[in-house]
Order: sequence, then structure tokens, then C-alpha cells
Amino acid sequence: MDALKLINSSSLKAEVPELNVGDTVKVHVKIKEGDKERIQVFEGTIIAKKHGGVQETFTVRRVSHGCGVERVFPVHSPNIDKVEIVRSGRVRRSKLYYLRDRVGKASKVKEKIR
Repeated sequence: MDALKLINSSSLKAEVPELNVGDTVKVHVKIKEGDKERIQVFEGTIIAKKHGGVQETFTVRRVSHGCGVERVFPVHSPNIDKVEIVRSGRVRRSKLYYLRDRVGKASKVKEKIR
């Protein structure tokens, strides 16, 4: 059991931003194309957080060309360069799956006043 804890603690990232459900974020993802590597930005609203520790993931949703796109990102993945928080959202749910059914301005999340 101690060996598993040691492996888990060694693969955790040092600086992880405080991510909350409802926040709008920009996720900078490393993409490999052949022998080249580039960074692609995926911006959207966090609709879910799952698990904890090494397996922790968050789901980001955005509407691209009228079609909803969701991506699940592991928090401690080496393919994630950085995560920028654009704005903080004020929500009362831990999962925002109801946003999938909303269209237009109804799918907006109110901004948290700091």
C-alpha cells in the first residue's frame, strides 16, 4: 500500500489552480502531430469534477459552431500545459449537466462577485 501512495504522490502536479464547477476556464493542451508538438486552447465552462488524488478529472463544455462539445481532462495530466480561470461562476449544484439542454443565454452561468 505504501508503494502505491509513493507512486501517487510522485505523479501529482505541484501547482494546480483552484478549479470549481461553474468556472469558465482556458485549458492549454499539448497536441502531438507527427514529430511536432503544439498547444491548443480549449475554453469552456466546468460542468463536473470527479474523483480525487491522481485520478481527479474535470469536464469542460463549450458550444462550437452550434454543436455542444465536452472534454474530460485529468487534472494531473502531463499533456495539460496550464489552466487559466477566465471567470468564476456562482452555482448551487456540484454537476451542471442541465446545461446540456439549455440553448443560448439560458445556458449562461452567473458570475461570482468577489
